[in-house]
Amino acid sequence: MEIPKLLSVITVCVLVVLLAGCGSGETENRGNSASTNEDMPVQPAAQDETTGAETAETETEEPETAESETVKVESDTAGGLDAEHGKDGSSALVVYFSWSGNTENVANAIAGQTGADVFEIVPEEAYIDDYNALLDIAAEEKEKGARPAIVGSIDDISQYDIIYVGYPNWWSDMPMILYTFFESYDLAGKTIAPFCTSGGSGLSNTVNSIRELEPEADVLDGLHISSSAASAPDQAVSDWLENLGLIKE
Repeated sequence: MEIPKLLSVITVCVLVVLLAGCGSGETENRGNSASTNEDMPVQPAAQDETTGAETAETETEEPETAESETVKVESDTAGGLDAEHGKDGSSALVVYFSWSGNTENVANAIAGQTGADVFEIVPEEAYIDDYNALLDIAAEEKEKGARPAIVGSIDDISQYDIIYVGYPNWWSDMPMILYTFFESYDLAGKTIAPFCTSGGSGLSNTVNSIRELEPEADVLDGLHISSSAASAPDQAVSDWLENLGLIKE
């Protein structure tokens, strides 16, 4: 009787040892599996960051591409614009003032599509680069009715039939230096096509102001391009010129 009991005890001990070993193995395998699952999200996250960086780089390059598509026209302002510029048969002139470069982009697009000559209005006393300070200066010039002096001149404006005039919208008006331009030249009998850039103010009352300044000129409907679209104005310029019947053939 003692021997069977001893064998039973031994059998139970063996079974206990075997079960303990199996349980330990399962626990170890589960631990390895959990560790692998924790690592899996890291790789997709790294891929997403790489994709985001590539997207950001592409977006940075887009303005450069748009700007390169804008036709660049060299202007001569230091010595004025003389009759030499009109010898290619051009009867149109683009006159513009630009502080940030937005109006310049539109002016160059117009010149590229019409073959017009270009004269940039450059103030003798350059405007400050700080935008907030510029707001105060522009407001003060408007309040005083200032007439800032212009560098250079157009020697023979009579040779031009169409004058495109561009400017930013400052305090719902043209910059005062535009008034200097209009008061410096006789534009009677000419066609004036205004264009303007701004953050969202549009043309305001500037077209009517030009009509008051030039009652003997034919002042056409103006073009407004927002600052956000000024880096690629070609299509808007083309549509405007077509509507006015001013596209060069």
